[in-house]
Amino acid sequence: MIDSSAVATVFSVYAVGVVIPGPNFVAVVHKAVSGRRSDALALVAGIVTVNLFWATCAILGIGMAFAIFPWLAMSIKLAGAAYLIWFGLRLVASAGASHATTPQPLKAPGFRSAFLQGVATNIANPKSIAFYAAVFSSAAPAHVSTPTFFAMLATVGAIATCWYGAVALVLSHATVATAYRRAKAWIDRACGGVIIALGIRQAIR
Repeated sequence: MIDSSAVATVFSVYAVGVVIPGPNFVAVVHKAVSGRRSDALALVAGIVTVNLFWATCAILGIGMAFAIFPWLAMSIKLAGAAYLIWFGLRLVASAGASHATTPQPLKAPGFRSAFLQGVATNIANPKSIAFYAAVFSSAAPAHVSTPTFFAMLATVGAIATCWYGAVALVLSHATVATAYRRAKAWIDRACGGVIIALGIRQAIR
């Protein structure tokens, strides 16, 4: 039997947490405006997959594991910060790479490449790790039934897919993509700067 109150609690906590901008949001925005819609949706699929992984860990007690092994939490935190800084620097460095006066066809990296980018971005996302280890694990009741467990995972998957999917679909519109190409250098530098700042903030906290 599904515990509807537990599912409702997960829904309310996760719905608030997922819409707060972070590295995942920035990555989806950048992919949506700079690549093809299929690339953006593949990246969203990667992010959602990792969200389901973190939710599973949280329900099974990741918060307790981090409390027992603080070095594990610190290692994940520093690795995530390093990835974010590297990703942000790469965006900034390539910001002005293309100055073509006529629009060029966008080269798709393929579903697998975009999917793995989404996985890497979210698996190293300190915001996700902190949210699931602290907030989500506290909200999700322990020792839930199997139906309730899968209902909670389905709730996380549905919310993440709807939110990030909507962002990807709206920002990958041709009008938005054309506007992005006109201001590519500035937008890439801004996105890269935000991601670098998030990485540095995570490393020193």
